[in-house]
Amino acid sequence: MQKNKICCALNFAPHYREEIFLLMEEELDCDFFVGSKTFGTIKKIDYSRFNKKVNELAFTRIFKHFYFLKGQTRLGFANYSHYIITGQPYNLSAWALLILSKIRGKKTFIWNHGWYGDETFLKKTLKKIQLKFATGYLLYGTYAKHLMEKEGFDSSKLNVVYNSLSYTEQKKIRNQLQKTSIYFGHFNNNNPTLLFIGRLTEVKKLPLLLKAMQLAQEEGCYFNLVIIGDGAEKQSIKAVAENFKLKHNLWFYGSCYNEKQIGELIYNADACVSPGNIGLTAIHSLMYGTPAITHSNFTNQMPEFEAIEDNITGAFFQENNAEDLKSVIVQWLEKHPKKEENLIRACYNKIDLNYNPNYQIKILKKVLQ
Repeated sequence: MQKNKICCALNFAPHYREEIFLLMEEELDCDFFVGSKTFGTIKKIDYSRFNKKVNELAFTRIFKHFYFLKGQTRLGFANYSHYIITGQPYNLSAWALLILSKIRGKKTFIWNHGWYGDETFLKKTLKKIQLKFATGYLLYGTYAKHLMEKEGFDSSKLNVVYNSLSYTEQKKIRNQLQKTSIYFGHFNNNNPTLLFIGRLTEVKKLPLLLKAMQLAQEEGCYFNLVIIGDGAEKQSIKAVAENFKLKHNLWFYGSCYNEKQIGELIYNADACVSPGNIGLTAIHSLMYGTPAITHSNFTNQMPEFEAIEDNITGAFFQENNAEDLKSVIVQWLEKHPKKEENLIRACYNKIDLNYNPNYQIKILKKVLQ
């Protein structure tokens, strides 16, 4: 039986997906073609880590949101049996590749968020047309799958592959983690410690967390907060903290790219709080045994919120509601004055079960071969 030849023609290859892409190259013999445009501050994958050349496709904007990747359409004439594309509705070259593959009898899979729940009529229409040409979808979560099933999508075409970070490296670090006095050494108190890790941008809504912290202190509930990261909102967040008189219980740690240090910081915290959307922060936090708290408006969330099981690996509060966030934090800390071993294990298990490249490659092999 002839081995499938797989082409991955993606809009962008972020650095955090390196492990799964390398595994796909090794075990599925994939060829990678990647758009040249960067997205915000997200770093590109290190192409030098691949055995085969990773080809960049030049990004060209056509009109407003519409664009194409030079050379992506031409891949449809190559000798591939399967294609994996990001499949953004505004990518005209992806549409051309999708249609061409259908005409030539090739199998094409769209790998993206799938469905958020707040799609406009135009986006709904485009996505439904896409699936008529595609063999199937590769989705980051079951929430999107359920929404798509309600919209009439064929369930057999919807495959959940979740998402992952640098699992192998992080697991090695995790296996060596132990409790340290890092927070007592900084704060000189035994209060519980919460943390946020990520870019300090408006969408992360850090002032909401500071307001909740102030409200908790007014009720006599004191906790420390560590903010790991940097960004455009840093000074305004510091001003809010100063106004709320929180500086004695607040540590602006700054940017950190050392995974061992990050592991120690997360592992020794009692909970990770992301007042805006949480995204891959949920995976990072649970990987190192720390539950995560974020808002419950899943339409405005990133797919990784699903890793949080309410009252098991974290908790949810009402979006944009500082009073409710305060209540959820206070209740969590009352229930878990110390982070118990079974709580840590529940976080580990969530990542070890689904949110890792080993699980992803298993699903991809099943779908593609």
